[in-house]
Amino acid sequence: MKRSLTLAGLVLAPFLLLACGDEDPESTSAGAPSDSASFPVTVGSGKNAVELESQPEQIVSLSPTATEMLFAIGAGDQVVAADQYSNYPAEAPTTDLDGFEPNVEAILGYEPDLVIASSDPGDLVASLDRVEVPTLLLPAAVTLDGTYEQIEQLGVATGHVGEAGEVVGQMRSDIESMTADLPDGAPVSYFHELDANLYTVTSSTFIGQLYEMAGMTSIADDAPDAAGDYPQVSPEYVLSSDPDLIFFADGGANGGVTTEDIAGRPGWDHLTAVQDGHVVEVDPDIASRWGPRVVDYLQVLFDARSELQPVG
Repeated sequence: MKRSLTLAGLVLAPFLLLACGDEDPESTSAGAPSDSASFPVTVGSGKNAVELESQPEQIVSLSPTATEMLFAIGAGDQVVAADQYSNYPAEAPTTDLDGFEPNVEAILGYEPDLVIASSDPGDLVASLDRVEVPTLLLPAAVTLDGTYEQIEQLGVATGHVGEAGEVVGQMRSDIESMTADLPDGAPVSYFHELDANLYTVTSSTFIGQLYEMAGMTSIADDAPDAAGDYPQVSPEYVLSSDPDLIFFADGGANGGVTTEDIAGRPGWDHLTAVQDGHVVEVDPDIASRWGPRVVDYLQVLFDARSELQPVG
């Protein structure tokens, strides 16, 4: 197998496009997927292309999102190892591999014929290239279309083109059904808490777009000193904004934030969301991944919004 990847711009790229190789009539693109696996195949385009000569049978996934995608499209049996954060689905072969500080020797111990990662720390790609192990980089998607592209990419790369198309089609259908029932009226405001230091999200983020689809707008969009798409706001700003809904992704059984903690912050007991019981704990994994379970997260948002303004 051969692989050709550029190191520049991988983290900032919204997603890798599938494209046919100019000299390889059997290459497959995401824009026109075939119904059956065809190898050799080129996944990606230009200098970001990965050429797979045969269907991979020993995949190492260093991305929890990619792991979820692989199992969703029926390629789970081809995954021999997944990183330590790949905790879904339950049958994922979770190991102590670390996608943020990858140990190439440990990765090679699984004899992979394809490695999938979301970034390229420590010259991971170059190191694997030297031993002719192809690496497919799937950085964090910035739109739902990016998610669909990556699922279709993995379908091509693993020989599960039809299954990947079915997953994307079901996601589109489910989301269309949800958004069709969006209540009329002005968007409701929300505060999405990433951690107890009050880092949050704007509508420009991937998850912010999901909130927007559910008819919500982030209070951080108007923060005076907001820095970037994930700004830190002050307690006073949250109080003055008085969001209709509060979502927090820093809960959990191991010392995480609770609804009682939020209500107990100075002055927060006067917030409308707190007084009306519209404080929602969300799964931090689903909230931070851009795989098939974005549909589940969107359902959580619609359910929370419907309590404010019932559908129908």
